Amino acid sequence: MSSQSGPRVWVHAFVGFYRAQDTSARELDPIARFLYSARSVILVISAQAALIAGLLALAARRFDALSFVLVLVGFLDAHAISNLSNDYFGYRRGHDTPDSPRLRYTVHPLASGMLTPRMLATGLALLGLGGVAIIAYFVALRGPLTLAFAGAGVALLFLYDASPVTLKSIGLGEIASFLVWGPLMVGGGYYVITGQLGTTAFLVSVPYGLGVASILVGKHIDQRPFDAAHGQRTLPVVLGDRGARVLNRVLVAGMYAVVVVLVVARIVSPLVLIVAVALPRAVRAIELMGRPRPSEPPAGYVGWPLWYHRACLSHNRLFGWLYIAGLAAGALAALWIAP
Repeated sequence: MSSQSGPRVWVHAFVGFYRAQDTSARELDPIARFLYSARSVILVISAQAALIAGLLALAARRFDALSFVLVLVGFLDAHAISNLSNDYFGYRRGHDTPDSPRLRYTVHPLASGMLTPRMLATGLALLGLGGVAIIAYFVALRGPLTLAFAGAGVALLFLYDASPVTLKSIGLGEIASFLVWGPLMVGGGYYVITGQLGTTAFLVSVPYGLGVASILVGKHIDQRPFDAAHGQRTLPVVLGDRGARVLNRVLVAGMYAVVVVLVVARIVSPLVLIVAVALPRAVRAIELMGRPRPSEPPAGYVGWPLWYHRACLSHNRLFGWLYIAGLAAGALAALWIAP
């Protein structure tokens, strides 16, 4: 089997980093092409949000396996649609030009020839049908409040980079990322799994939502010169390089501060403090953001001009898995103590 095809390549699309923009990308098999085009490496944040919602449902003794699986698939589906549609509109509007960060840090589905417009449209249609089917199932199961969560999520993803005036262009995209991957996904996911609204789910979503926001703020700091020159007023463009780096250091530190508050308030188990294992990566990210980005990438660096983004993504990926491990241990301990 070719080194550019098969399950091993598909898995790497999820667990590695962005694939370099080179001619070898065109040798990938169709599934791998689609996975890399959808930027599957970042889909981990949606999978982790679904797992957090599922574990909270387990701790509340209202876990439903089918509902959880559909939530997981639905979150990944919506995120993939968002990534692909952002690239489609970015390319059509002339934002994704050869000198743009988007075309430099990884393959672009259209500009690189990875996907034809027809393949992209077909993929988006299939993903859309799957998403609609999942929403319809939960509306029938849980009632119209499901539409409020789904509608808010879809609206924010559309407004982020597809609407005529985008949230990304007016400094609100980063706030939207916190809302989507925090309260909407975790809180909304908990609701459709359990059939109940839970204040705990919204509170527990905060550290994770801050982490996702830090990833996007880091990315937009990296892209700030290009965005500023092309009228994209992302939050780092509005705040300036130094102000945005200070904000992102606060976001990363705030993740741990909120976890401590949740433990002290007995909202989550002390076992969640296992997230401290990720502190070295947090410290590295904070230290990195304390210094201006280098003018050139280190030898062999993949993903340039993304610099702060990569450090924040690496940190949040580990933090998320540890947060999930702590929540899982706490849920199982509670079930064992009081079966």
